[in-house]
Amino acid sequence: FAFALGCAVVEAPTPKAVTGPATDAKPKTVTRLEAGRSGFIITEALKFPAPWREDFQRAVVLMQEDQEEQAIPVLEEIVRQSPGVTAPYINLAMAYRHAGEFDRAEELLQVALELVPDHPVANNEYGLLLRQTGRFKEARDIYESTLRLFPEYLPVRRNLGILCELYLDDTACAVEQYTFYNQVNPQDKTVALWIADLNLRLGRN
Repeated sequence: FAFALGCAVVEAPTPKAVTGPATDAKPKTVTRLEAGRSGFIITEALKFPAPWREDFQRAVVLMQEDQEEQAIPVLEEIVRQSPGVTAPYINLAMAYRHAGEFDRAEELLQVALELVPDHPVANNEYGLLLRQTGRFKEARDIYESTLRLFPEYLPVRRNLGILCELYLDDTACAVEQYTFYNQVNPQDKTVALWIADLNLRLGRN
């Protein structure tokens, strides 16, 4: 798995990523980068309290080591102490999803999206949760609405492709998403193989 502190995350075939705390004192917004740069910046009105930074980092490490059960109580306490910051909600939702506690994960993601509507990382995680619980149309809707705002956000491209290929039987959609992803991130050889396989199935050279 690949992890990143911050809002731009890279995901493995079974996606799991860890977000980081926002420290900007501006109102909560999600803005795209300017001057042709890909990505986005999330700013939140509340700063992440200094006493909890070490605990947050410890929870990140635990999740990196697939120790969600140990990370959950740490993140629950951080959420209790810092209810206005989105990152702990998203990470805690990830931990609960991997633990199979889907209702709790969904509650946390809904809170994060109330705090910062259209949050790309929260929406990506929500899409994974919806897919895992069999709500494929809802997952597609979330992925597509996120891509309308952040078309360069590659984790959503990849996950929408997987959803279309494996769960919706929409090969054309899968090829489109994988191709976009591959053009921006050609280092991911796995996706390149997926594209070749799908084109072979479609009778393309």
